[in-house]
This record gives sequence, structure tokens and C-alpha cells, in this order.
Amino acid sequence: MSERWRYPDGAPCWPELTTHDVPRAARFYADVFGWTCRDLGPQVWHYTMCLVNDMPVAAITPPAVGLQNVDPAWNTYLATSDVEASAVRVEANDGKLVILPTTLPGEGRFAQAADPEGTLFGLWQPGTHIGSRLYGDVGAMCWNEVNARNARVTDDFYRSIFGYSQCQVGDGVDYDYVVWKVREVPVCGRLRVPYEYEWVPRHWMLYLRVNDCAEAVARVVRGGGSVHIPEYESRSGPVAVVSDPFGADFALCQHPFGAHPVGTMPFSSC
Repeated sequence: MSERWRYPDGAPCWPELTTHDVPRAARFYADVFGWTCRDLGPQVWHYTMCLVNDMPVAAITPPAVGLQNVDPAWNTYLATSDVEASAVRVEANDGKLVILPTTLPGEGRFAQAADPEGTLFGLWQPGTHIGSRLYGDVGAMCWNEVNARNARVTDDFYRSIFGYSQCQVGDGVDYDYVVWKVREVPVCGRLRVPYEYEWVPRHWMLYLRVNDCAEAVARVVRGGGSVHIPEYESRSGPVAVVSDPFGADFALCQHPFGAHPVGTMPFSSC
């Protein structure tokens, strides 16, 4: 078990699903991952914590006030020790703040932002809630990557916020994939999506680890979800890209503990 007590600035620390039917979504993900889903009640708009071994690994929430028309999607929060400073850097580098820095008493401070391509992401300054208490375990996130059309702009924007070192692990042309690192540790990545694949949404992709990818895909389909990219063999094991019954995409990974979907660890040049 890989229990986390902190995340470095710039590391994905918390996945949060925004959806219009929280109870049904909670049942779907409980069936797929075995999560225990705990509704925190009407005083917090039925924010629902998703637990593995009684430790929070994700959350499901209805849309925020004013954003009721947003499409269902998983949102990735990036850790920061100073949400105000990160928010200033967002706006100074052609990003946009969607939700201004806000305090959740006793839990932490957060903001939501959009990068120059309009891709949404969150900023989380921990209080008592550090984010996902597990990383890389079965049922927990094991990797996150942002889809981008303009790779250079996206790399420059996020590096300006978090100071990532960035390493190309593809050929930069047919497969343009850059791993972003904090203190020489890979924390997330950027995939350039060719313009001819306009249907691929601009978003952060959440990867969740499973024991058996084929079995997990079958549970997704039985629960009313869809398969976008059937199971394929990555450098570290099987991966599939799926969506829940409401259209929120995520990836399933059957990897050895500590491995990454893009196989970053064997790349000594990174």
C-alpha cells in the first residue's frame, strides 16, 4: 500500500468527477472499482468521497453554481503550497481563473483554472485534506496527463506555473509525449493530440489502477459505460480508455506497482 501524506507542488493530488447524477455515478464507480462512496450531505451539496480501505482516493460532485451546463468530466487538481501565487501565475501566462481561490474550512484552499487551450484543471493547497491518500494502488490514481493541440504552448504554460523539468519520451512527431518532473521524479505528462483528431476532448486524463484490465472494462460496459480505446499493451501493462454512463472519460491500467502507463521509469535520459 502506498499511503501518501503530502504531494510536491505540481503533482496531481486529487481527482474529482463533476456529474449531474451523483448517486448513480457513485453506484457505477463502486461497481467498477469497489469504492465505498460516502455522501457528505446537503450542507456540502452532496459532495461524495470515494474510499479504498477507508482512505479517500477521489470525489464525485454536482456542478458548481453557475456551471450547471458543464459536461460531466474528471478534473485533476495539482498540488500547490500557495494557491494565490499559483493563481497569479495562471493569469500572468494567458490562463484563466474559473473559480477564484476559496477556503474550505479545515480542509484546504482551492481554485479552478483553464490553461491557454481552455483545458480545465484545479489547484489544491492542502490543509487537513492532502488529496488522495493512496497513489498507484488498485482503485487509486496512478498517472495523469493533459491532452493538448499546441504542445509548445501547453508545456510552457504549466512549466511557468510549477517549474517542471520536461522530457520527450516519444519521437516528438508521430508520438509527441512529454513527461513532466518535479525534482527529477515523473509526476504527470502531456500528450499532443493531432488536429485531425478534433473529437478528442481537451482535458486531463485520469488513470486508475486495476487488478485485471479486461475484467474492469467488462464492468464498465455492464454498468452502462463505453469503451473508447480497447485494451492495448503499453510498456508497463494493459491500458484501456473508457467512459462512464454520463460520458466522463478515464483510463484503466493493469500495471505493476509503481509503473507508469507511458513507461517513464526505463527512460534514463529523463
